[in-house]
Amino acid sequence: SYYLKESKGSRRWLLFLEGGGYCFNRENCDTRYDTMRRLMSSREWPATRVGTGILSSQPEENPHWWNANMVFIPYCSSDVWSGASSKSEKNEYAFMGALIIQEVIKELVGKGLSTAKVLLLAGSSAGGTGVLLNVDRVAEQLEEMGYQGIQVRGLADSGWFLDNKQYRRTDCIDTITCAPTEAIRRGIRYWNGIVPERCKLQFKEGEEWNCFFGYKIYPTLRCPVFVVQWLFDEAQLTVDNVHLTGQPVQEGQWLYIQNLGRELRNTLKDVTASFAPACLSHEIITRNHWTDIQVKGTSLPRALHCWDRSLHESNKNGKAPLKGCPIHLIDSCPWPHCNPSCPTIRDQFTGQEMNVIQFLMHMGFDVQKMAQQQGLEPSKLLGMLSSGN
Repeated sequence: SYYLKESKGSRRWLLFLEGGGYCFNRENCDTRYDTMRRLMSSREWPATRVGTGILSSQPEENPHWWNANMVFIPYCSSDVWSGASSKSEKNEYAFMGALIIQEVIKELVGKGLSTAKVLLLAGSSAGGTGVLLNVDRVAEQLEEMGYQGIQVRGLADSGWFLDNKQYRRTDCIDTITCAPTEAIRRGIRYWNGIVPERCKLQFKEGEEWNCFFGYKIYPTLRCPVFVVQWLFDEAQLTVDNVHLTGQPVQEGQWLYIQNLGRELRNTLKDVTASFAPACLSHEIITRNHWTDIQVKGTSLPRALHCWDRSLHESNKNGKAPLKGCPIHLIDSCPWPHCNPSCPTIRDQFTGQEMNVIQFLMHMGFDVQKMAQQQGLEPSKLLGMLSSGN
């Protein structure tokens, strides 16, 4: 099932893959079915949906893509869009994420996609990882159907996870406690998950789980992909067992969080088109405030516009990047919310908005000690924090 908003005059198509985690064994899939039915079955989906962020048809909310044909593909396969297994004796659930995408493409060809110039496969969270896993396959599918002229591109939002060591190791009991690599390792077997051939060839048999991690699959992709990733992604911190509720953060945790930002920044250094703000958040492209966030003075819609132009220009003559139109935007400041355009932070218990300083104090950030380390007066450091320098 999918939602379609046609825009007859446009030859641009935006297909969006919804996110929402995954389940990787009978027990946690049963729990998911009981508590998050809409992510397991299409039975209760509404007849229409309102597009927000990059799916909005309002130019104010979506300055660059408002006029495109929009397709929203809800997530009911719980397999990070990778599964290819039907319901069987042994498995009560079907996992068909990869096949759902192929079927939607087949059907859209008859609804105008056949004359498209550009198809942007976008997605957030598990949908962002789904973009990395499926973008080349979509391009191949369209080529095989005889539509070589369609430029297929990817936009992966909050789906670039690290297979790092957890802050505290825990046994893999459910989706929250399971380390990312272990969950995917079990999931692939349970879903009969498929990964792109070119990535698969880089790893030994049984090691296909590596292809779910952006920095490992990205170098194998043929289609251009724009990566949007918060440097301090809340979903990443959750699977790494850093829980920022209630208690002040201990020093070990604080160092772990800063290190996560560094590691993430490193994995993006060779990614041509990227937008990585130093914020603590998760998902952005379908949020209505997605135009407000800036990295080095450039907003995300502007960066996407620059990327489109660079692909358009390079098709012509392979010139150097466009002046004043950056597409590689990664914050360099070292801690969560050191970028003043980050989304508002709310206290998880009271719902009160917090400013950066309150947030850092809440996280156990020691202003005196930090100032000493940086050789600054505490008041000078506070001034820098609140202005975001």
